[in-house]
Amino acid sequence: MASARGPGSLPFPGRPAGSDCLPGIDHIVVLVKENHSYDSYFGMLGRGDGFTLGPGGTPLNSNPDVAGHQVRAHHLSLPLNPSLHVSQTWDSSHRQWNGGAMDGFVTTTGSDDPMGYLDETDLPWYYSFARTFGIGDRYFASVLARTFPNRRFLQAATAAGQVGDTIPNPFTRPPAAGLIWDLLDAHGISWVNYFAEVPDLALWPRNLVRSHSHLREIGDFDEDCRAGRLPAVSLITPEVFTDEGEFEDDQLGEAATASLFESASASPLWPRMMFITVWDEGGGFYDHVPPPPAVPPDDIPPGIHVPPDKPGGYDRYGFRVPCLVASPFAKPGHVSSVVYDHTSILATIELKWNLPALTRRDAAASPLTDFLDLSQPPPFLTPPPLQRPTIWPFTGQR
Repeated sequence: MASARGPGSLPFPGRPAGSDCLPGIDHIVVLVKENHSYDSYFGMLGRGDGFTLGPGGTPLNSNPDVAGHQVRAHHLSLPLNPSLHVSQTWDSSHRQWNGGAMDGFVTTTGSDDPMGYLDETDLPWYYSFARTFGIGDRYFASVLARTFPNRRFLQAATAAGQVGDTIPNPFTRPPAAGLIWDLLDAHGISWVNYFAEVPDLALWPRNLVRSHSHLREIGDFDEDCRAGRLPAVSLITPEVFTDEGEFEDDQLGEAATASLFESASASPLWPRMMFITVWDEGGGFYDHVPPPPAVPPDDIPPGIHVPPDKPGGYDRYGFRVPCLVASPFAKPGHVSSVVYDHTSILATIELKWNLPALTRRDAAASPLTDFLDLSQPPPFLTPPPLQRPTIWPFTGQR
């Protein structure tokens, strides 16, 4: 957040908007998954800022329950994550954060489930990916709230007042600066939202109708990869049963991610690709790193009423979430500790094509270039083998 840029400013003011400013990367693929904190998936990775381990190799991290007894981080049972007993609402998230104490995860639900985690025995492909390519251990959700506001940030660098998962009013106008898709359209840069049930673009209903030609079924992604016709920017919105959110099978979700990545890395376009996988918010699962302050995106306040809602604003990041980045140019086994949020994906796209910032938040965001080294021959021009997911081959069911 060191930048002093503002909305409408270009990453490279001396070059025309639309210029290629990141040679070597021509295709940016963004896969967005659901509801896991960094610690709940990668606290046991053994690199990056994960759990503090005791002599037996088990986490010492804990949270108090309502009686004040400490509940340790513990291994979850599979196949389904216990989303019935976690909460990621605006109020719950702010209680979990608790001014930076990070001690409200158990008391918000009265359950031990928020302290649960998965490890390499459960998610071998994700762990292999993180150790082979790169993982960010300071990538935060954009706001201490649920899915919809965070996914709005990923498209518009603002939630425009939304704090929950209420279906957006179809007559609500998009932000004044538009969405990242509007910038791409204005400069003739191709993009597609691949989706199953509902595209992410539906979070801005007025744009959904106007941009219907940019929507394709998720099954087309593999075909487009193999035919070498991916757009410059791809946003993948997976099926509900593979998105790893409420009541879903995390191992099935891992297999779906592996299948999508296999298609991308087998594509003739792979030599100039960047494949990004992020989770939209922490899902109510424990994380030990307090979210730092963030640049407010604009002057639109969150749609809350204090009381009964907890006070807060868009001036703080949400909880840490996993961020995995692969490319032929990826730094092998890299852990990036640069502070990122979802608008860092926008900043990466804006850096690549020298596009103007949408809000103050993406103007200040760090692009994901720390994951790459474009000055050296690409170490992963031939995609390396990864550990197989527990469920493989992926058929869409366990």
